[in-house]
Amino acid sequence: MTQQNLPVAFFNDNFGIRAGVLDKVLEEALGKKADYADLYFEYRRNEGVSLEEGLVKNCSQSTANGVGVRVLADTKTGYAYTDDITIENLEIAARTARYIAQNRPSQVPALAGQPGGDVHDLYPIQTPVNDVALEKKVALLYDIDKFARGLDPRVKNVFVSLGSEYKVILVATSQGLVVGDIQPLTRLNVTCIAEEEGQRQIGSFGGGGRVEFGFFVDSRDYERYAREAVRQAILNLSAIDAPAGTMDVVLGPGWPGILLHEAIGHGLEGDFNRKKTSAFADRIGQKVASELCTVVDDGTMPSRRGSINVDDEGTPTHRTVLIENGILTRYLQDRLNAGLMRMPLTGNGRRESYAHIPMPRMTNTFMLAGESQPEDIIHSVKKGLYAVSFGGGQVDITSGKFVFSASEAYLIEDGKVTKPVKGATLIGNGPDVLTRVSMVGCDLKLDEGVGTCGKDGQSVPVGVGLPTIRIDGLTVGGTKA
Repeated sequence: MTQQNLPVAFFNDNFGIRAGVLDKVLEEALGKKADYADLYFEYRRNEGVSLEEGLVKNCSQSTANGVGVRVLADTKTGYAYTDDITIENLEIAARTARYIAQNRPSQVPALAGQPGGDVHDLYPIQTPVNDVALEKKVALLYDIDKFARGLDPRVKNVFVSLGSEYKVILVATSQGLVVGDIQPLTRLNVTCIAEEEGQRQIGSFGGGGRVEFGFFVDSRDYERYAREAVRQAILNLSAIDAPAGTMDVVLGPGWPGILLHEAIGHGLEGDFNRKKTSAFADRIGQKVASELCTVVDDGTMPSRRGSINVDDEGTPTHRTVLIENGILTRYLQDRLNAGLMRMPLTGNGRRESYAHIPMPRMTNTFMLAGESQPEDIIHSVKKGLYAVSFGGGQVDITSGKFVFSASEAYLIEDGKVTKPVKGATLIGNGPDVLTRVSMVGCDLKLDEGVGTCGKDGQSVPVGVGLPTIRIDGLTVGGTKA
């Protein structure tokens, strides 16, 4: 087997297993009929500490350790896992996965894609946040609580949470690849409740990524998070009911890229397109968006929440152009779907943990900047909505229909941003919405590092981004006719 950037001690130190054992287990998994097998080892250490009502009320720590065994035989997949890493249990899991794969109905032969590209070093962290003294983390939470309360007397309560993860993975395949990675991840979140004349409103902001503790403290970014959370809560106290109807909508830069992620990104994942359940199936080479739109998925951005050195199948992550000047160019692929579709791997095979099978998932997904000035985009709208931030949303992959709720939005009247509104929802169709983009700003911004994506019961960290864009004739749901 070929080891990439892995000292011999990596196997024993993290998983208590000798490198030579991997060959034996993989041979057991392959048997005589299977085409491919891989092992996914994972060690995970999570820590969380949170403050509420001026007191630290929760502090938790947990560890998880296990291995998943996958076997591919034609189009069939077998998967088994164990949280007790011994040679005996590995061999049992290997035989189980092989049995599942070989006893499922097959239709067409699989063509396994080949990993390519250099292994990255995107987050060279010296001291993971998990290893920072608890006293320092608690002190940070109290500092944030005090700072936020001092910004406005209407702030009645503050919630602060700091979550960190230290994850070690090892992927070994029957094709001779052995790749390991250490993946730290941290997120700081601040939520404030403001009250005035019996009315209460909430504001929330946060950030993080694959960063060290100093990311929040040295730059005093936590003060910016607190200011923003307080600003949102106070703003919502004066918000009026959102209008309803069809109107031009301007999306602000950064986090509104979540609409792009949900309405467009999921529809470009390989499994949905191989099964032809996506509205984008069989449309490569066709125009699916305004020529102003170029959409990229990039897992190679240093320290970003959605970035990983290698995906969960051992493939180095890529920068993949999905839509270029309005033309659909590529889907996001994991090994199975890339092989079946006879397309190249893109480094997007991801899974929640060793107990889950990998599937095509996004990393950091965003639209490239255009040439318009943001203020010119606002000035171009006579009557419409300016959506700055979103809360929840839903999308139907097959039809592409989506509904998103705006957590911060304003009216645009005669080319000017005026009153804040509450209760606004955006309703549309993913394949249609990008064709309605008439202006793209020069102010591309990525989110702060808080995104988590769900698919088929699995959650993985992701990033989103967007420049200011104008969408013509979008349906807005509100409480005011």
